[in-house]
Amino acid sequence: MSDLRGEITLVVNYEQTNGTVVESYIDGELVSTTNVTLEFDFSNSESERQLVEFGIEFSEGKESVTVNSDAATSVTVEFADHGIYEVVAYAMDKKNIRESTTVTIRIDLNIEWSEQSTHEPSDLSIDPIPKNGGPHPVAIFIDSTVENPELIENIGGGRDVEITWRLFDQAGEACLVRKGVVEDGDSANWEAFHYNTYEIHELRISYDEGQDNIDVEQSISLAYEHIESDPNP
Repeated sequence: MSDLRGEITLVVNYEQTNGTVVESYIDGELVSTTNVTLEFDFSNSESERQLVEFGIEFSEGKESVTVNSDAATSVTVEFADHGIYEVVAYAMDKKNIRESTTVTIRIDLNIEWSEQSTHEPSDLSIDPIPKNGGPHPVAIFIDSTVENPELIENIGGGRDVEITWRLFDQAGEACLVRKGVVEDGDSANWEAFHYNTYEIHELRISYDEGQDNIDVEQSISLAYEHIESDPNP
């Protein structure tokens, strides 16, 4: 993206304007978070006077990221929270004259959840409310698999397990419910989506009947409308 006004020709190149933060949980505990890093390249910007600073500003209160033009011509920004961000990319010359342009960024969230050999799966909290106060996600997407491993490998000997998936809202009401039977050595999967992204939710799996331990693998996605700016490589 480029903009010519007065004495500064602002050119900002960027390969991506979206990404996905990934949170990984094992047995109910957060073990890692992979943030999104985006780079903005100002190296093609020009000015009649010396450019002294390049930067990215946020309208949501997040601290600006700046570099001295003598040290670098690219600005790297890290996003740790999901949301739609309006950022201002700017170049400033030695007389503090600035030229800027706005870029829209989309950051989704994936929660990867794993529990092994349990009778009491932990509750999975889903917070779709963007911390930057911007637009909410379009939906919560759920992909949950419960496995009933063979009691003795290649022989079996275990029993069926009856479970119920429930998605609860902040009022404690179950807004989505799905029952399942997991045979010995088999698995059951539930895929669902929910459009209420204005409340914190909890996904719970109740162990209704059976004796065998179960394994749980879940992937939760918070997806936003694709309104980000086009890349400008």
